[in-house]
Amino acid sequence: MDLTSEQIRWILIYVFVLLISVALHEFGHAIMATKLGDDTPRRQGRVTLNPLAHADPVGTLLLPLIGSIYGAASGHGGGFGWGKPVEWQPHRVSRKVSMATAKILVAVAGPAMNIVLAVAVCAIHALLLSQGVLRLDSEVSHALAFAVRINFVLFFFNLLPIPPLDGGHVAQSFVPYRHRDRYDQIAKYAPFLLLGVMLIPQISRVFLWPATFLTTHLYHLFGV
Repeated sequence: MDLTSEQIRWILIYVFVLLISVALHEFGHAIMATKLGDDTPRRQGRVTLNPLAHADPVGTLLLPLIGSIYGAASGHGGGFGWGKPVEWQPHRVSRKVSMATAKILVAVAGPAMNIVLAVAVCAIHALLLSQGVLRLDSEVSHALAFAVRINFVLFFFNLLPIPPLDGGHVAQSFVPYRHRDRYDQIAKYAPFLLLGVMLIPQISRVFLWPATFLTTHLYHLFGV
């Protein structure tokens, strides 16, 4: 497998961007659970922006690296990955918030942080362009725009109503108690469906369309 220096550079950029994005995503879960009254994430050292505290050796580093190398060589896209799940105890949240509401808030906090990161990177990028620090066709500009788009991809992907994604936790909260057992039985097969979504390029591209749309319009909003 022969990779050009440019391909290797973009592989490293992809893994780095994914590492930062996943870390902020998991930080969102941790800080929300902590704000709701559960100190489990804090005791486990997860209320931090240190990427290494949220990285899973396989899901955040190895698989994205292998997948992006394969994608660069075959021309069929990059890899996928995940962070180390944040452990928290719903029954320990403040009594001012119901357990169901707490589960929803903690679940959506992760994808929300990806939106925050996308907007922040886009705003900084637009400022650097307006001040002439960067050119729109420079490699740094391409990397920053990629970071914006990948965070929108993570936002839409994680809100899929499929366990164990955040959208799956939200969907579970709306399932009537009398149907929870049935839902849990079906959820056992959800990882296989999720694997198909990630591995089939024709399906995975579905997340690129809205992500690209939002990225383009966000840059237009900032005058780029």
